[in-house]
Amino acid sequence: MPVLEVRDLEVSFGSTRILRGVSFDLEAGQTLGVVGESGCGKSMTGFAVMGMLQSPGKVSAGSIKLDGKELVGLKEREYRDIRGDQIALVMQDPFTSLNPMMRVGDQVAECYILHQKLSKAEARKKAVEMLGKVGVPAPEASARKYPHQMSGGQRQRVVIAMAFACRPKVLIADEPTTALDVTLQAQILRLIKELKETEGTAVMLISHDIGAIASISSRIAVFYAGKIVEMGPSEQVLREPAMPYTKALLNALPDPSKTRLEAIKGYPPDFTTLGTECAFRPRCPYAIEACSKEPGLISVGAVHQAACWRAQEILDRVAEPVG
Repeated sequence: MPVLEVRDLEVSFGSTRILRGVSFDLEAGQTLGVVGESGCGKSMTGFAVMGMLQSPGKVSAGSIKLDGKELVGLKEREYRDIRGDQIALVMQDPFTSLNPMMRVGDQVAECYILHQKLSKAEARKKAVEMLGKVGVPAPEASARKYPHQMSGGQRQRVVIAMAFACRPKVLIADEPTTALDVTLQAQILRLIKELKETEGTAVMLISHDIGAIASISSRIAVFYAGKIVEMGPSEQVLREPAMPYTKALLNALPDPSKTRLEAIKGYPPDFTTLGTECAFRPRCPYAIEACSKEPGLISVGAVHQAACWRAQEILDRVAEPVG
């Protein structure tokens, strides 16, 4: 049974649907890479799973199950018992997750005290060990520092230490490398991969950069306009994308052999005016008359799906751009 099971999830702000029927499973020890442009619903999915939607946002339909237990409809008090202990969140800005008035060692120790019921002395020892495990230099001395005394990469390591100290079943990492340079990005992603393999944690890794997360994700879910438009094994989706939007994302990646960057034509849709047509149709070079009706995910392989009427043609490389 999947650790996390999301089915037909919808999130609405008033009468506007922001998530439109999102479904996926997450197994123990598996990493699902969630990619797409800013504002496509990636982070909203993570916040919905965490029960952290800001008012007036709400889950308006669908199901979120953790180890078979339904989370939709839980009271805030019930959700607090699950957060950290069973589901943890690493956000893109570590400063928002850290108390500026507390030493980082005490903040990691607090996780052990609250979730593993350790004594202060035991928690302090475990905190120093965990800081060392995530690669914080001189962990004993670093534990006595305040967040502002550490670099951005070190602060992100502290946040990851706090998340894994709780030994969660599911880790949601929302753009965990956005503010870091390329070298630190690779280190943080490698760290998440190593800890996931050691602890058996299921990871939902959210990013706008499909290239950055591909190496550590066993599966990829591509989001567009509040829904998953392609999903499958990472290698397969990257090598043989069957959805025009995924192809466009990959073409937009920096390539030393190209003289200029390729941008995706047009603009992301306005959620308040979405109709019945495929949301990518106005930007899609492969659009045909059938695209006036939005497709669901269509199987193009045993474990590969794409929300495109021409997905099989594109996969078979027989589809030609229209016009």
